[in-house]
Amino acid sequence: MTVAEFRASATPPPGVSPALSALWQAAHGDWDRAHEFAQADRTADGSWVHAYLHRQEGDTGNAGYWYSRAGKSMPASSLDEEWAAIAKELLAR
Repeated sequence: MTVAEFRASATPPPGVSPALSALWQAAHGDWDRAHEFAQADRTADGSWVHAYLHRQEGDTGNAGYWYSRAGKSMPASSLDEEWAAIAKELLAR
């Protein structure tokens, strides 16, 4: 599945990880549901999406904590670019 197909899907594709489900929810405007998925995912991928969500809401302090948990640095890219980069990496696994 491509990033474009993932973003355009009407529902989260079956069998995707909780981190990808969170990312899909974020792309479709449900930040609260996305946060629930990311918060429940205790993996580095979940932490990465969790960081993205807090960056999206403008809480860079909290985002920094979650980037650290994910082993990532806070990017200088736009939120859209970061969303696509996360989706691309997670879909490739």
